[in-house]
Amino acid sequence: MGGTRFEDVPLPYSSAKPLPQRAPTLKRSKTLTRPERHIAPAPLIAPPPTHFSDGDGPGSPGNQGCCGGDWNWWVIWSYATTWWAPPALLKMFGIKEKQSRQAWREKITLCWIAILLGAVVGFATMGLQRALCPEGETDNQFRRLGTDAMTLGVAGKVVNVSSSLTQEHVDFYAISKQMPGQDITNLFKRQASDYPKCTSDKRYATTPLCRTGTTQPASEKGQLQACELPQLNDATFGALRIQTTDLEIGYSWEQVAKMPGYLVLDGLVINLSPYMTANPDVIPNDEVDFAIRQVLRNQSTSGKDATMLFHHNDITKQAIPCLQTRYLAGRIDKIAPGCFVASLFLYVSLTVILGVVFVRFAMACIFNWFISARLVRPPRDLGRNAISPAVMPEGANVSVNNRTGTAPWAGPKKLKQNRPNGKNLDTTMAQSSDPLINLTRIGAELFAVCLVTCYSEGEDSIRGTVESIASTNYSDARKLIWIVCDGMITGHGEKQSTPDVCVSMLEADPRYGNPMPMGYIAVGSGAKRENRAMIYAGHMGMS
Repeated sequence: MGGTRFEDVPLPYSSAKPLPQRAPTLKRSKTLTRPERHIAPAPLIAPPPTHFSDGDGPGSPGNQGCCGGDWNWWVIWSYATTWWAPPALLKMFGIKEKQSRQAWREKITLCWIAILLGAVVGFATMGLQRALCPEGETDNQFRRLGTDAMTLGVAGKVVNVSSSLTQEHVDFYAISKQMPGQDITNLFKRQASDYPKCTSDKRYATTPLCRTGTTQPASEKGQLQACELPQLNDATFGALRIQTTDLEIGYSWEQVAKMPGYLVLDGLVINLSPYMTANPDVIPNDEVDFAIRQVLRNQSTSGKDATMLFHHNDITKQAIPCLQTRYLAGRIDKIAPGCFVASLFLYVSLTVILGVVFVRFAMACIFNWFISARLVRPPRDLGRNAISPAVMPEGANVSVNNRTGTAPWAGPKKLKQNRPNGKNLDTTMAQSSDPLINLTRIGAELFAVCLVTCYSEGEDSIRGTVESIASTNYSDARKLIWIVCDGMITGHGEKQSTPDVCVSMLEADPRYGNPMPMGYIAVGSGAKRENRAMIYAGHMGMS
């Protein structure tokens, strides 16, 4: 289909019976206006049943499986998804045909699948990070020991001492200058009631955390460090002008290995220096004391992790909550496994998306700069022979030397008519239907073919699209518009079906006769695999 120039008009012909005059646009013949066109379309996915009863469901005769049985997984799934809509209810809402009800069930099932997939994508985009790495486990909550000046650690939290008041025996500035972020929890007075999880009578839960009175050397055997600061609470922080934060002191495995009295328990760094100072000797029949000393004796880089050892039996396992609250100094600041997986998924997704974008951009540039010019380049060697356009695939024409040039269903009538230049059509077609022709007879001018797909569009939409293509600068003599109508569908508010609209826009080529349905194998399964279509050929009348 193309414009309306003289050379685009079908070849004139004559026959024993004159053909009637046609209007500028073709009225729909009765070949496609059968009564069955108004029957509800078959389901989009499940093949239409050969026999069906009034009932629904996988066990009904109308829902046979692909192999003749009743267990068609798609039918079962669609019926299970719409169990809340029995056939009686659908009939009340006007869906009386068995196939229409099944089509409705399949559409609802597809909607649920789309919602489910959307939820999966939404969770992967928004919820995966929070699920695998909730608040409190991100890697930006730590301040590594020894990095931030004018900071110290109290019960595992970072405190800012830049504006603090120096005490008689405690110089916050000097301590922070010596090692920023180091633990000073043992300088505060604490009571047993501050740790309700320590209910055991073992030494790890009852040993004093510091000594009241004047300061004595902490290295002296059996002597605890004096509690130089008031009670550990918010009032004390306010009085000392110590600024608290939500950040946590982070330790590396190397730092924990070099610090005596420190170990790791479930990712938490435990400062057991007060315990070891108050109990320099092994406590008999105390499994917790034995486990602590066994871990502290290990000085390897990552060998001070007591998690597995303490989870080995119930006695040591019960001591974990008390140790983690009473002697807490910070955390190992390595990223948690969940956070690592979430971050890995995020970066992989970002890489894939950006990769697709950049690859498509690069392909577009390559096509525009290097390939597009080759596609529209005229042929160079016109002196060689090629297969004639009149030679159609096997079975598509009556014979290779079809002198009439008609469609297979038009019959072997000999249409004779003198062309404007005086040549007979039979002679012309006989010349053009040779198996091989010289390319000089075709010429160097390129052909342009455009595919337009339609489903439920109206005449205005289709005509606007086709006329826009037909008015392009390509030669009308070598321009072909191929319109495919996918089924007998009538759009909302339309009086004609989409195939009717497309056919009414054509000025038919009489050589193709009266089209008839021709079978072909489609993409599908079951009865959907065998399909039929009709071809209307002609020229478009521009409005």
